[in-house]
Amino acid sequence: MSLDPEIRTVLDSAPLVHLATLMPDGAPHSVTIWAAPHGDRIAILTGPNSLKARNMRRDPRVALSLTPADNPFMPIAIRGRAVEWIEGDAAWEIIDPIAMKYIGQPYDRAMDRVVILIEPDKQVKGVNG
Repeated sequence: MSLDPEIRTVLDSAPLVHLATLMPDGAPHSVTIWAAPHGDRIAILTGPNSLKARNMRRDPRVALSLTPADNPFMPIAIRGRAVEWIEGDAAWEIIDPIAMKYIGQPYDRAMDRVVILIEPDKQVKGVNG
């Protein structure tokens, strides 16, 4: 599925994105993350052993919610799957531009990070998310 152009525009800004993953018992786990479009997928970054990473390795189904900073009345909901894990130098090539838009500088290399690409299965804009 192609990433909706309006959603891509929002992801190109620096929205706060909420990621929901599934715990081993099926309970939801939700955290705020940074995200950016990467082709027709959504790139997120995390520690390779974080709870969200462990959850996505076990069950790749995720949900994302976000709103444009200039229009909090246009919610965006995305359901999809974690389909690719990128590590090493290739990951840092994705992480640094994401960090630049959120904090204005490259990400701290002392932190061990991995990029996870999420492929959207469903994208909804507006109140029916």
